[in-house]
Amino acid sequence: MNERRPERFPGHRYPQVVPEPDEVVSRLAERGRSLESGLPALSEELLALAREPDLVVRPSAVLVALVDVEGEAHVVLTRRSLTLRHHRGEIALPGGRSDGDEDPVATALREAREEVGLDPTLVTPVGWLSPIASIVSNSAIWPVVATVDGRPQWRAQPGEVDRVFSVALADLVADGAFVEERWRRATPRPGADEDGYFPIYFFRVPHDLIWGATARVLVELLAIVTGVDATR
Repeated sequence: MNERRPERFPGHRYPQVVPEPDEVVSRLAERGRSLESGLPALSEELLALAREPDLVVRPSAVLVALVDVEGEAHVVLTRRSLTLRHHRGEIALPGGRSDGDEDPVATALREAREEVGLDPTLVTPVGWLSPIASIVSNSAIWPVVATVDGRPQWRAQPGEVDRVFSVALADLVADGAFVEERWRRATPRPGADEDGYFPIYFFRVPHDLIWGATARVLVELLAIVTGVDATR
């Protein structure tokens, strides 16, 4: 008989199933993350993924869109549809796979328009975060940071996006919002420690839970904004 697993976050409700273990622009410029400095080289994680003989690594991009809400910086997020093949029901940044020779900025802007109805003329790309790998979808993900003028009217793409919302960066660094767990796979992944463990990040937000690749992107963004060394 299967024993019922304990709740990971007692009292906190969210729709997706979490599997068990197996001033922003200036800060970006200070860290050499402005678009003028050029996009980064592939990380060791992505290089290792590309060396896998049976995998076709698909270039992708996400838009880390920052909007001003009553004087506070918010990041735009979506909840992916529960009918999707990969990452169903998870909280995500607008984005997807690149078309042809599209660069990450073009991909992020196009996908944001398709997924949440964001007019690209309102968007000013300002920088980048480290590219990461999504093992589930065999994707190399390039996060593009951008500011958004005004308060756009979001329009979720049916069948892909169930919800569009924003979260204040201040709320993501509030006490109790962030949790880090250490996971381990039988086959060590790039970036794991000598015992094979690697960090998995979670952010608790009202009625939802951010984790996975989106949480990794947000951890780096917040580390840059607050001046914290995320590798410690």
